[in-house]
Amino acid sequence: MTELPSQMTAIEITTPGGPEVLVPCQRPLPALQSGEVLIQVSAAGVNRPDVAQRQGVYPPPPGASDLPGLEISGTVVQTHGDVDSSWLGKQVCALVAGGGYAEYSAAPVALCLPIPAGMTMAAAAGIPETFFTVWTNVFERGRLQAGETLLVHGGSSGIGTTAIQLGKAFGATVYATAGSDEKCATCLELGAAAAINYRSENFAESVQTLTEGRGVDVILDMVGGDYIVRNLRSLAVEGRLVQIAFLQGSKAELDFQRVMRNRLTITGSTLRPRTVPQKAEIAHALQEKVWLLLESGKVRPIIHKTFPLHEAAEAHRMMEASTHIGKLILTTGAEA
Repeated sequence: MTELPSQMTAIEITTPGGPEVLVPCQRPLPALQSGEVLIQVSAAGVNRPDVAQRQGVYPPPPGASDLPGLEISGTVVQTHGDVDSSWLGKQVCALVAGGGYAEYSAAPVALCLPIPAGMTMAAAAGIPETFFTVWTNVFERGRLQAGETLLVHGGSSGIGTTAIQLGKAFGATVYATAGSDEKCATCLELGAAAAINYRSENFAESVQTLTEGRGVDVILDMVGGDYIVRNLRSLAVEGRLVQIAFLQGSKAELDFQRVMRNRLTITGSTLRPRTVPQKAEIAHALQEKVWLLLESGKVRPIIHKTFPLHEAAEAHRMMEASTHIGKLILTTGAEA
């Protein structure tokens, strides 16, 4: 194994603020903790929580790196003493609690998954955060079953494009909302039965039309705000609303008569603060139930654009402008 450098290039948040506060710096390589491996990063995914962390409203959990970045791909170059050395040299993608925007990142070995056969490192970096999130929320908390209906808000986002594909692959009828005709067309291409342009249509009315007044079984929402009430109106009897973010606010005034009358479930979750064993259960489920779909090409991460690591600020500007479809990826140049 090649001798490791003592320093690496990383992207740090110099102070809470706009994209310009993301600045390249030199840092020591991460020191491994029990159960961890060191990954020479080839690529890292850019996600909305990274933007929130940069703005100062989503601090990393205790013990996590202060560097942004929640998903990576690369090659294992070092293992902690309690991790089998057979991991050395393996090409993996991994979910991390921070530290992904760097040339090297520590990752729990339990959250490292093999690069799907035939997939590039850049594409694989777009898997962990979105696929972990969709699996645990749509299929575990939302209990989506074959033959049911799923409404995905933000259908052209990284989360949305993943949820559409997985919902379709597991036998559900999927509807999606998106903010332009182009984005709606992408949702249809990925397997949505219908796509609703929320700028020109009332999604709650459209759902009632599409389902002949029945409503949908599961809604995956990251918008919040006034969507919450409309989501409840869009659910079928025994429907489940799964909330994973609040781009328009976390508060709403609800009439729980509807919840009681239609036996609705309101749930949601966060991923980053969960323990490694909890996340490892999701990783195991993904490898067992989703990895073959990735390797066959039946589902795939949708990559809009890649940026060199030092252009992380530009990636964040695009993320905040919402002009992208799917995932934005940072690359380090350390290809396998």
